[in-house]
Amino acid sequence: MKRFLVSIIFVISFVISYSQISDSSINVWQVSLNYSFQLPGGDMAERFGVNSMVGTSAKFKTKKNWIIGLEGAFMFGGNIKDGTTMLDALKTSNEQIINEYGEYGIILLSQRGFYIGATAGKLFPVLSPNQNSGLFLNIGAGLLQHKIHIENRNNNTPPVLGDYKKGYDKLSNGVAINQFIGYQYLSNNKMLNFYVGLEFYQAFTRSRRDFDFDTRIQDTKNRLDLLYGIKAGWILPLYQQSPDKFYYY
Repeated sequence: MKRFLVSIIFVISFVISYSQISDSSINVWQVSLNYSFQLPGGDMAERFGVNSMVGTSAKFKTKKNWIIGLEGAFMFGGNIKDGTTMLDALKTSNEQIINEYGEYGIILLSQRGFYIGATAGKLFPVLSPNQNSGLFLNIGAGLLQHKIHIENRNNNTPPVLGDYKKGYDKLSNGVAINQFIGYQYLSNNKMLNFYVGLEFYQAFTRSRRDFDFDTRIQDTKNRLDLLYGIKAGWILPLYQQSPDKFYYY
């Protein structure tokens, strides 16, 4: 019976501790995993279709609700607009590429890239259950890179094997800025924490290849790559302190 009562008291204490409501803003580290669905614009729309980003971030929120940190994301997609003509010089009259065995090679094209950068923003506790949730505005700057990923199935088609891929992959990168507007929610019981909103990228990129095999010239164009999307993330808050006041229920 004694052990049973101790167990009941422990459970009740645990429930109470996770049922507290804070009326103060606090310092908190926020580690998150996120996903974005994006539409391309500018020069990127001429090369790629819709894409996705999966990323992570580490941010610090101050008592005054300023949020700073670092973030990174992996970009991927399957709609390659350049792919319709990019490999024409390698194709036979029936639109196939011959592998080293005299058979039709299997070449798959997709989009790959990444973003890494720093971020800073401000949280406004409106329409929120506490002072650590609310409307969130954010800006960031970093490096955006993208290319056409060429998968040479079975690695038996020499024209797009090894370093020859680099002549077709359109590798491009450059400085990028981004903006985010959305809502961040850190629950009173610390169990449900997330954010969701709209995100925009403007990247000033250029080709990093010395020569493109399909055009037979070097691409020296300065590109403006745009992305528009919806972003959502799950937050793991690492609290450094307790709020100043609590209300229990």
